Amino acid sequence: MLYIGGEANEHGLVEKLLEEMEEKSCKKDIKTWTILISQYGKSKLIGKALEVFENMKKCGFETDTTAYMMMIRVLCNADKGDLAMEFYKEMVEKEMSLDLNLYKMLLNCVAKSGDNNAVHLVADNMTRVSEIPEQEVYGYVLRSLCISGRIKEALELIRDLKKKELSLDPCYFEILIKGLCRADRIADALEILDIMKRRQLVSEKVYEIIINGHLRRNDLSKALDLFQSMKESGYLPTASTYTDLMQRLFRLKEYKKGCDLYNEMMEKGVEPDTVAIMAMVAGHVGQNRISEAWKVFNSMEERGIRPTWKAYLVFIKELGKVGRTDEIFRVLCEMEEAKIGIRDEIFCLAVSCMERSGEMDNVEKVKQMRRISELRSLTEEVSGSGFKGPELLLDLGDKHLEYERTDCHQVHSLSNAFNKQDMEEVHRILSSSKDWAIIEEGLERCNIKFTPELVLEILQKSSLHGKNALNFFSWVGKQAGYQHTSETYNMAIKISGCGKDFMNMRRLFYEMKRRGCLVSDAWAIMIMQYGRTGLTEIALRTFTEMKTDGFNPTASTYKYLIISLCGRKGRKVDEAIKIFQEMIRSGYTPDKELLETYLGCLCEVGKLLEARNCAESLSKIGFSAPLSYSLYIRALCRAERLEEALEILDDVRTQQSSLDQHVYGSLVHALLRKGLFEQALAKVDSMKQASIHPTVHVYTSLIVHFFKERQTRSALGIFAKMEKEGCQPTTITYSAMIHGYMNMGKVADAWNVFHHMKINGPEPDFKTYSMFINCLCKASKSEEAMQLLSEMRNSGIVPSTVNFRTVFHGLNREGKQCLAQTVLQQKSALKSERKCSTLI
Repeated sequence: MLYIGGEANEHGLVEKLLEEMEEKSCKKDIKTWTILISQYGKSKLIGKALEVFENMKKCGFETDTTAYMMMIRVLCNADKGDLAMEFYKEMVEKEMSLDLNLYKMLLNCVAKSGDNNAVHLVADNMTRVSEIPEQEVYGYVLRSLCISGRIKEALELIRDLKKKELSLDPCYFEILIKGLCRADRIADALEILDIMKRRQLVSEKVYEIIINGHLRRNDLSKALDLFQSMKESGYLPTASTYTDLMQRLFRLKEYKKGCDLYNEMMEKGVEPDTVAIMAMVAGHVGQNRISEAWKVFNSMEERGIRPTWKAYLVFIKELGKVGRTDEIFRVLCEMEEAKIGIRDEIFCLAVSCMERSGEMDNVEKVKQMRRISELRSLTEEVSGSGFKGPELLLDLGDKHLEYERTDCHQVHSLSNAFNKQDMEEVHRILSSSKDWAIIEEGLERCNIKFTPELVLEILQKSSLHGKNALNFFSWVGKQAGYQHTSETYNMAIKISGCGKDFMNMRRLFYEMKRRGCLVSDAWAIMIMQYGRTGLTEIALRTFTEMKTDGFNPTASTYKYLIISLCGRKGRKVDEAIKIFQEMIRSGYTPDKELLETYLGCLCEVGKLLEARNCAESLSKIGFSAPLSYSLYIRALCRAERLEEALEILDDVRTQQSSLDQHVYGSLVHALLRKGLFEQALAKVDSMKQASIHPTVHVYTSLIVHFFKERQTRSALGIFAKMEKEGCQPTTITYSAMIHGYMNMGKVADAWNVFHHMKINGPEPDFKTYSMFINCLCKASKSEEAMQLLSEMRNSGIVPSTVNFRTVFHGLNREGKQCLAQTVLQQKSALKSERKCSTLI
């Protein structure tokens, strides 16, 4: 129980269990003490771990090797090198030794603290006490010094080894070169390379390390020169070296050179790995050569490589950048066929790309695919867990309820297959009328055997007909031989919440609980539905109730609750901070979307200290310092706290951390929005000095600014420069130009840009059409806007009610009532078409 409580970070429960042991005179054994040290150590409660260790000795227990090793591991993980050494010295006195992994951990820790004497003491004991070969020990010491950035000491070690006339293993030089490159001392690394050449100790790996060092400094020309020198010296580059160079070339729009490298790699017989192949796929997609991208991607199977979910994720990201949402759907289908679990982040990315393109039909298809995927994974998880719903709840002590003794999970043994025609038939009946009596009569007449899988599909497909879907849920639950499962209940709860029928949502929840079908997902759905509508107080109460009932919140539960608390409607910032900290303590890592929302909220309400503390703490959970600061600076820019953002940027420069292009893009955008044009240009110059190429975001912001200032020539100059530097304009860039021309009354020029998009790409999306329609109607060109409505439909984009309304009012203002009536007829015809397609 102590172990379980510790693993769950329930230290209050651990303390309570210890008190209970004292009350019942239950003595602690050595295993108990060791568990306590381990659990407190994992939670970084170093003081508690030390206290337990001392109490163990006071209670007369002989501290064995395991206890000492546990303490040293805990202290090393907490970067307490001085304390770790004290325990190590005690071990040496008691003639105890460490295993090799712990020796290496201790070396890394004391090297990081800068205690050279401690490093040499540990190294000496490794050879003398543990009899580890001297050559190996020096390699571990050198690696520790390089990892901790102590290059001076590493070079001194090499000199000492030469004085001792010990043979220097080639791996020593490799480790040293890696350390020098990490410390941005490429010139020194090249000197070591020359020494290695003279001694004929050079390997392909050494070249790879230095080439990578040049690339980290954005010095592509030197990287390519060294690459060429490597080949001329008779060394065959590794797949990793080729990949690093290809990725950089593609990023700089050097498509042909990147392709040449890939072809060269194939010709020389260097076997590409997944990363190399995906680099080539990304290069092809960036040039809109989709068929070539698929050809390279499919070559993985020919080489016996099974594509991972990460490979598919890269493919989808690249397709999203060029707006090829049709191909994104194809990738998802490939994943389904390959039986690769599609993660939430992949579904979210696909939906986001399709929503940006206004392809709402495809969005619904992806969402349906996601629901089926979630059902399948939940089915496998529950069917393999071996517990029954009622038994689980009874174990949690919820004995005041009278359970109906039905096993709500037994249906998982059934096949997931169902008759699609049956599903379409029931959906047709549910959407055919608003009168439930007529619908019920139709359901009674159809001879269909309902299974939970079929019912779930029907509910998903009919969710837009909320009332009828819920009536169907109630009706089918009363049919002989049928029982609802957790999944069908969850879907009904979701439909109720989406329709803001919270009373019915809660009723279904208690019905689940009564029948023993309650699972964590039901709680999460309720919390999300309350939060979305701004009922954050109720969402918080539900969250507390969930934990009281013994259900552990998942990462998704935390995420959607925090996002709700940070929203403008029902915002509760203090509670969001508490829940966020609880999420971290529970061992969950927030994703980028959550961090952007959370930091943005803190910056908006002026809680800058909390925002900074959050950004700085991200390194403890695996985020790099540049990424953490990037998220923070972008949040400040979005909250229009420009001065604070610039201050943070100066601090980061002091720490010599490199920030990504997007941070500079956000800063430039914020400066331009404030009218600080000179400072924005200075920031662009500083980007170039740091070898960071301005992004399409930066160029677009400048184009918007110049059009706003009515400086058309300057805006077009930026556009030309952008294309010259290989930075491809996006839909947003072209939309900004159309908007700029329209504001200046240059309608013909706006149309020219629009036609250029249609012919050369990227294709106008829903937002582009909507913006152009608004601008044309404002400029009394509503008849031309009417033409855009037809073009939208021809391009597969469905005009919205707002689009039709804007054109209708514009035509009426211009006295063109007959045409306005035609627009209304078009809208009605579209509505009828969509209704018919739903019924088919």
